Order: sequence, then C-alpha cells, then structure tokens
Amino acid sequence: MNPVINRILQNIEKVMIGKRNVAELSLVALLAEGHVLLEDVPGVGKTMMVRALAKSVSAEFRRIQFTPDLLPSDVTGVSIYNPKELEFQFRPGPIMGNIILADEINRTSPKTQSALLEGMEESSVTIDGVTHKLERPFFVMATQNPIEYEGTYPLPEAQLDRFLLKMRMGYPELEEEMEVLARAEKRSPISELQPVIDLEELRQLQEEIQNVVVDDTIKRYIVDISHRTRTHSSVYLGASPRGSIGLMKAAQAYAFMHNRDYVLPDDVQYLAPYVLAHRIILKSEAKFEGITAEDVMSRVVERVPVPVKRLVK
Repeated sequence: MNPVINRILQNIEKVMIGKRNVAELSLVALLAEGHVLLEDVPGVGKTMMVRALAKSVSAEFRRIQFTPDLLPSDVTGVSIYNPKELEFQFRPGPIMGNIILADEINRTSPKTQSALLEGMEESSVTIDGVTHKLERPFFVMATQNPIEYEGTYPLPEAQLDRFLLKMRMGYPELEEEMEVLARAEKRSPISELQPVIDLEELRQLQEEIQNVVVDDTIKRYIVDISHRTRTHSSVYLGASPRGSIGLMKAAQAYAFMHNRDYVLPDDVQYLAPYVLAHRIILKSEAKFEGITAEDVMSRVVERVPVPVKRLVK
C-alpha cells in the first residue's frame, strides 16, 4: 500500500470501524476524480465516512440535505438583484466546495437531482447563462436509502451513470459495534480528527494516477466486460462507454494505491461490479426472477477470458 494512502486510511479508521473496504473504494473514486453513491439503510455511518474523508485531506466540506421541496437553485446557487449596486449578484450554493455530501439524494425529485449533473460531469455549473468553474478537487459522495423505503424517488439513469462507483456500507459485526459504542461514549471521534495531507498534495496524487500504465490487453479486457453486459440475456440496457472509461480510471487509481505503476486484470475484476453494476438496466422478466445487476456482473466477470500476455523470447 502506498504510504500516503495508508496514512489516509488509518486516519479514517479512527472514526470508521471495520469499513476499510468502503474507505479504500471511496479513495479510489476521489483519486480518479469520480463520484460515489452509497446505498444503505439509515444509521450505518454513510455520512460519517464522507466527513472523515474530507477532514483527512483538508477539503472544504459541504452538505446538501435532499428533501422533497428542495429546488435546483438550492443546490447550485442563485442570482439575486442588489438594489444598491443595480445589478444581479451570484450567491453560490453548497455545490461550490471540494467534497460534497449529497445526503439522501433519492428523497428529492429527479429535477433537483439533475442539478448535480453538470457539476459531476463538467466540474462547472451554469446559472443564468454564466458558467462557474468548480475548484479541484471536486468530489460528490451521495447517500441514498433503498428504493423500497417510503418517500424515495429512483435516480434517473443519466444521474446514475455519473457515479463512478456504487457500494453499500453494511451493518458492523458485533465486536465492531461494541467498539463504536466505546469510542462514542464520551465524545464523537470525528471532532478530533486531523488532516494528514493538504489539497495541493491531493491534486498531485490525482495527477500521478494518470501515469499508471494500462496495457492494450487490459483495455481490451475492460471493453470485453462492458460489451458482454450489453449482450447478456437478462440485460435491457448495458454499461455505457462512460462505464468503460470509469473502470479504466478506477483501475489506475487502485493500482497506484497499491504501489504499482501498471494495472493488473485482478484490479479490473475487483472493481468491475462496483463500477458497472449500477449502470445496467435489467429486463422486467429478470427482475421478476430475482436476478440482480450484481448477479449479472458476477457472471460476466467469470465468463470473460482473462488476458494472459506472454513474453516473446
């Protein structure tokens, strides 16, 4: 493990117990300049994970609490007329930060959810015809409750496709939950968390990710996996080319985190379900049979041949 990355993870683990896998994947997305969707039941630490990550990298943290009456302008900002200056002045919304927590994103309407689209894809927001660039790093970690919960809206496919990774937190084990209680008995550990790197160091890490080599055989492997999702019998709509690019970027970040300057097939296999499963739309008959997108990805990864490159003597 890269020593800087290990320091960040150890810092997060001062707050989050037994969630190293989620912390690692969150860092993969941050370093690859992607975004994360965390889906799980309330109270398992989704919000705490985002706050711990933001504090660890000295990022400006903003929180947007999504509610049914939230408007797009509440996210992006609004131009307000100033009678003294006789002109409109822009008041930035909470999207103007480094690490954005979009809390319970599926409790608001698709129209408001879409207010994040331009920022997540272009790192900018356009208001009243004026485009405002967002400062790097810009990272959205959205949380959502399972769709079966009352008062939730399904995320539009275009919105889901903007998230590099989708994952679940899960409940802690018995001993882990005992440790959670012990740490929270007197004072929340998040209040004492200190940064381990600054924003300039984080930007440098993001630049270094681009130097990780992805061999053509690995690129073909990624494309084969994405293509197989489009021809699977249970799938109505497969992973997009944006998904293929995301899988490559995530694999570069994952390899860098593990002190390698090249991507392995194992990196792609591990990350493929997190990067591609939420981009798949299943046929109605597949859903009726209880098949999930994760099931499809598991079968796809099993069946696509793993590239083996032999050295020519």
